Amino acid sequence: MKLKNKILTIGVAGVLGMGLTSCSDFLTIEPLNEIVQDKFWNSKSDVENIVMGCYSAMQSQTIIDRMIIWGESRSDNMVGGTNIANNESLLNVFKENINAKNAYTSWGEFYDIINRCNLVLLYAPEVAQKDPNYSESELNATRAEVSAIRDLMYFYLIRAFRDVPYTTEAFVDDSQKMDLPATPFDEVLNNLIADLESVRPYAVTKYPENKPLYQNGRITRDCIDAMLCDMYLWKQDYSNAVKYADYVLESKTKEFKGGNISMGGGASLTGKLFEGYPLLCDKNLITGGSYGWSYGLIYSAEGCKENIFELLYDKSETMLSNGSVSYLYGNQTEAGIIKPADFIGSDVDDQQFKVFKDKYDLRYYENIEKISTSVYGIQKIASSDVVVTASAADIKSLGVKYDKSNCYAPWIIYRTADVMLMKAEALTQLVSNDPQTDEEKAQNDSLLKAAYEIVNVIEKRSSFAGNYESIPYDSYSSKNQMEELVLQERQRELMFEGKRWFDLVRKARRDGKTNFLVNKVQQKGSDNGGVVQTKLAKMDGLYWPYNNDELKVNGNLVQNPSYGSGSTTTDSNQ
Repeated sequence: MKLKNKILTIGVAGVLGMGLTSCSDFLTIEPLNEIVQDKFWNSKSDVENIVMGCYSAMQSQTIIDRMIIWGESRSDNMVGGTNIANNESLLNVFKENINAKNAYTSWGEFYDIINRCNLVLLYAPEVAQKDPNYSESELNATRAEVSAIRDLMYFYLIRAFRDVPYTTEAFVDDSQKMDLPATPFDEVLNNLIADLESVRPYAVTKYPENKPLYQNGRITRDCIDAMLCDMYLWKQDYSNAVKYADYVLESKTKEFKGGNISMGGGASLTGKLFEGYPLLCDKNLITGGSYGWSYGLIYSAEGCKENIFELLYDKSETMLSNGSVSYLYGNQTEAGIIKPADFIGSDVDDQQFKVFKDKYDLRYYENIEKISTSVYGIQKIASSDVVVTASAADIKSLGVKYDKSNCYAPWIIYRTADVMLMKAEALTQLVSNDPQTDEEKAQNDSLLKAAYEIVNVIEKRSSFAGNYESIPYDSYSSKNQMEELVLQERQRELMFEGKRWFDLVRKARRDGKTNFLVNKVQQKGSDNGGVVQTKLAKMDGLYWPYNNDELKVNGNLVQNPSYGSGSTTTDSNQ
């Protein structure tokens, strides 16, 4: 875990990242350790500034790049796009020619955020003793918020690397031991779950109405519940995954019914459930042959009632831009360096429907940008609005991409449809593989139908077919069939949102083998197909190698065996 001396500046860096008053006047004349304790951690506002700095750090291009690349790039969703040759590290990711020198194996920024959180947890109680305006309930809410941010960062790390150095101790000087060995995946996961469950009761449930961006842009109890649902899926504790999904859905349903939905330009719409779920649907918003209102709300820079936690960017050209989406997915000036896999891009045009149900699935047009007859790009998130017009003769879509230097697209970590589909996955896994009694068979049927209902509702809200036909339940009435249907729906619904590779790895861990994952990834083709098949045949190969620089400074790290020692260019897969 390469932290070096820069961890000592984290507290002040958080303030500077938010554009607040600089502390540099005294940094040059006093030891930083003394400044942190004696000159900074004195008031509630000091703590709040560091917490806000954690969010600012999460918005950085380095972090979002990895959320996208770790969560999507190795999946069947995407391949290299225009000018991919200019990014050798990403090109090698698409070839599965990943080694310990690849730029995307670095994790330092995640550990920087983790240490910011650890510093807050260390010093905030002292601040509460000094500042009478910092109440015990506010301190506990702070603990819940930064614990969840720290746990989220660790959750990304273990899903990408499996075993990682884990600590809840704040590093404040060079006398502390930093070369920690990797903690096993399951142990880290259990620690994250225990941590979240311990702080959950103290988390903010609702931010003040005069701070509307906080409700989606900061950690809430709904976000913690979504994280716990996700983590319990990875733990294969499906009853608890369902429990926490239900907490989220109950909360979002209440929120949906209780207020208006902003439509932009000062207009609003009274909250309305879709098929009993807290989902936006164009059919509830407008009438006629034009669609895309739901997209414009879900991926709005102002945050959306359907979403749970998202990193929001200000529209101002002077503020931080979402450079990751602009660079990777494209903008008004340049095509993205990533594009959809060919079989996905052409899915509707060639009528193959390997991913989308039919040509009336709005998500195809919202996800995919048709650049020319046979060239496709990524539309989703890179476009602020997507308008789909449908007539009896033709279906057209038009996306409005962000300016290259001012991409304020949000990056969504969790939204309602994601949690619904996690619940459907958990319900499916609760189905008995070998029911013996009529009661067990009835229970299986009940679980499968509950999972099916969720998939069907999400599919239906995305369809603009005049006479919508539900997915036939009889075609997915076994556990294996329903499991694949849920994964298909997650692919359609969450495409390019940093989820697909993690979904495939989670299934491989559950199966104890990689066959399904390999078959899916091979659909997109590769100019290095033999390496892809060989590399992904091993469970170790699903995870990233430790970066060379980390191995040099931390002698207690042992390289993933799929990548040799990781210290020279002669190791395997170099």
